[in-house]
Amino acid sequence: QVQLGESGGGLVQPGGSLTLSCAASGTIFRAYTMRWYRQAPGNQRELVAAIHSGGNTVYADSLKGRFTISRDNANKTVYLQMNSLKPLDTAVYYCHSEYRGFGSWGQGTQVTVSS
Repeated sequence: QVQLGESGGGLVQPGGSLTLSCAASGTIFRAYTMRWYRQAPGNQRELVAAIHSGGNTVYADSLKGRFTISRDNANKTVYLQMNSLKPLDTAVYYCHSEYRGFGSWGQGTQVTVSS
C-alpha cells in the first residue's frame, strides 16, 4: 500500500498563498494518478485537482486559475499551489494516489484562511 504524507498546511490571511506537499512511497510513483481533495466541516469531501501520470491536469471549475497542481516524479512528491486564498478554502486537504484501481489516502493537512 502506498504511504502518503501531506505537509504545508497552516493559518493564512485572506488573499495569501500556501503550497501543500504530499510525499509518496513506492517505486512507481510516476505511474500514479495523484489527486488533492478537501473537506470542510459539515461538507462532503470534494475533488480539488488531479494530475495524471502523463502530466495532464484537472481542476474543480470553481478553483481554476487560483490553484495549481504539479508533481516531481524524481522526489515522489505532488504539490498544490494555492493563491488568492479565501475563507471558504478553509478545509482539511487530503492527498490521494491511484494506480490500477487501487487508491491510498494521506492523513490530511489543515488549511485555515482567516484574518
